[in-house]
Amino acid sequence: MFNAQPKFITSATKLEECPPASLPEVCFAGRSNVGKSSLINALLNKKNIARTSNVPGKTQQMNYYKVGNEFFMVDLPGYGYAKVPKKERERWGKNIRDYLLDRESLSLILHVVDVRHEPSQLDEDFFYWMAMNEKPFSVVLSKSDKISRNKVNQSKARVRRILKEMNIEIPILPYSSDSRDGIPEIKDLISEFVNHSK
Repeated sequence: MFNAQPKFITSATKLEECPPASLPEVCFAGRSNVGKSSLINALLNKKNIARTSNVPGKTQQMNYYKVGNEFFMVDLPGYGYAKVPKKERERWGKNIRDYLLDRESLSLILHVVDVRHEPSQLDEDFFYWMAMNEKPFSVVLSKSDKISRNKVNQSKARVRRILKEMNIEIPILPYSSDSRDGIPEIKDLISEFVNHSK
């Protein structure tokens, strides 16, 4: 599935601008600058198909990448970046909510959290919101090569505790875009949800 040639399709600012819902979609959500675009590049084994930036808040639209004729990957705007005007943040928030609630072809949400930091209140709110709305999601912990394996396991356990308090049981997968640790497991998870959606 991941050997198919990926292609950037479009950037959509709202649900009405998204491509026809003809294929399953996997979207990548999380705080600004957490590594969503790097994860997409690592999964597709392409260096720069998804635009990475050192400037938080750079992704301001839903960027669509088509993987062969199999499925779409969708890079969502990051949340929680203070330097973006409040009105703009609210507009992103509404458009992303509409997409997550109403996009029929959405198969899986991968919520990216930096393994080196505790999930923020916004992250926790998002966990709860997705569970309340019965959205299929998984937490992926980025930058796992930046800390020791022991610390990665501690971080994973901390996220699991937070989710357990919300009565949520989902996969938690650490990974590194640089070392590619964890990438095969994320590919397997995506394949499972995409195949189930067909």
